[in-house]
Amino acid sequence: MSREHLDTLTEIRSLMERSSKFLSLSGLSGISAGLVALAGAGAAYFRLNNDWLTLAGYDHLAELSADERSDVVSFLMLDAAAVLIGALVLGVFFTVRKARQQGLSVWNATSRRLLWALAVPLVTGGVFCLALIHHNLLWLAFPSTLIFYGLALLNGSKFTIRYVEYLGLSEVALGLLALFATGYTLLTWTIGFGLLHIVYGIFMYYKYDKSPAESVR
Repeated sequence: MSREHLDTLTEIRSLMERSSKFLSLSGLSGISAGLVALAGAGAAYFRLNNDWLTLAGYDHLAELSADERSDVVSFLMLDAAAVLIGALVLGVFFTVRKARQQGLSVWNATSRRLLWALAVPLVTGGVFCLALIHHNLLWLAFPSTLIFYGLALLNGSKFTIRYVEYLGLSEVALGLLALFATGYTLLTWTIGFGLLHIVYGIFMYYKYDKSPAESVR
């Protein structure tokens, strides 16, 4: 097969891939999300002194007065909300910037399918975790955030770069581990939302952002 035919087939493959998958995810989005998560985990560590996250930590939390326990839960929910909002804002910014550099539209049929695929597990998981917190089951709520987030990535991975699937599997595995290692909730949360995102983001940045031609693989 001639070089010209190979180039033509490569171009056809690229066009088909771009029409069915959202390829504008930026590695910087993953890095920024990880850094925001690390900041949130650091705030939780210093605010709560990590006392209630030791091996006997949940027993300690149960011994607190209703007002003290409410303050702890309120802080954690505000901290998590701040991390989520910060990660989303930075993620959207870097994704839009990359799409513009590629001359692509961010809001199209593929991105809408991706958003829906992510939203269903995330919203379901969010409501589930709120119910656990309502029933004072924090030891289940925090690992569940990792599990449902990983399931959302797995569900959305078919509409974007395949490496998102690997990140999703890692998050689910870590969340399942955290269900049993309840004394290390903050550590597993930090690894899942912080370090894994940074590693994934760095890989994506050098593989795709630095080498646009690789973005269809």
